[in-house]
Amino acid sequence: MRIAKFFSPTIICFGVAALAAFLPRGAHASELDIPPDARQAIDLMYIGKPGEAIALARKLEDARPEHPLGFLIEADVLWWNIYCKWSERKYNTIDAWSHTRPADADDNEELALADKVSRLAEAAIAKSDTAEMELYAGLGYASRARLLGLRYEKVPVARAGVEARKHLLRCLELDPNMADAYLGLGLYNYYVDTLSALAKILRFFMGIPGGDKREGLRQLEIASTKGELTRLEARFNMAKSLRNYDFDYPRAEQAAAPLLAAYPQNCIFLLLAGDIEQKLGNKEGATAKFRTAADSWEGTACAERAHKLAREALASIGANE
Repeated sequence: MRIAKFFSPTIICFGVAALAAFLPRGAHASELDIPPDARQAIDLMYIGKPGEAIALARKLEDARPEHPLGFLIEADVLWWNIYCKWSERKYNTIDAWSHTRPADADDNEELALADKVSRLAEAAIAKSDTAEMELYAGLGYASRARLLGLRYEKVPVARAGVEARKHLLRCLELDPNMADAYLGLGLYNYYVDTLSALAKILRFFMGIPGGDKREGLRQLEIASTKGELTRLEARFNMAKSLRNYDFDYPRAEQAAAPLLAAYPQNCIFLLLAGDIEQKLGNKEGATAKFRTAADSWEGTACAERAHKLAREALASIGANE
């Protein structure tokens, strides 16, 4: 069964992922103000310590209650936990697949944070329009879209995605070098062009701007190499898109490789990379990554879920744990 027939939560799934080690050196100095605590919080998120990451994010919120960044980081930490919670092996692929379900407490908290990010950024824009705040406004709407996409709420996802696109385009008008905006725009262009026939009919009646798959991949490449906040997020989504919809496993492997170079013990990254290796027919490589995923991280619900998925993947290729 071809995966491309199904609606994935990454249809318009774009969020922020800051990483100090991945920040470009000697690049254009953008308007982004990324304090050390923000970088540390995101690092903690990716090494499997969400509680400590949220504590630092809330420290940022207390220090700068009118600035969106702390709330955006907290939303991102929660999103990865949600993504992990709903991940499963389906269509012989590990992902958090979209399906209709009622909201739970995590969903409500995530949406409240996403909405706060957008409100704070738009309030700042009303006083003085800047590329930084347009970026945060777009990412706030994008955070809303990715959660609703996971629940298969097509119309609300489309509305949030269009709002995100509007702010990200404005961001680039104000600062053409703000490469982080290309994450959201790239995913928008890619997935709008990859939608099912039913979704395309919905797009027509709602007047949603069209997309271009090749342009989307080009924009994701920009974000993954030049972004200050979104490099890992761009690579993760690019690798998933190439795997799920283009079935271009060699390119997906290349896109995913820097994720493990930065965080070799990240369970989510390991599951993605192992899944791609399995599709490439590399049993040895897939086994090694799934075994590492089965032993990485401890003490969180995400770790338990990832360990279960890794064991299932190992069984699927006839490898002993």
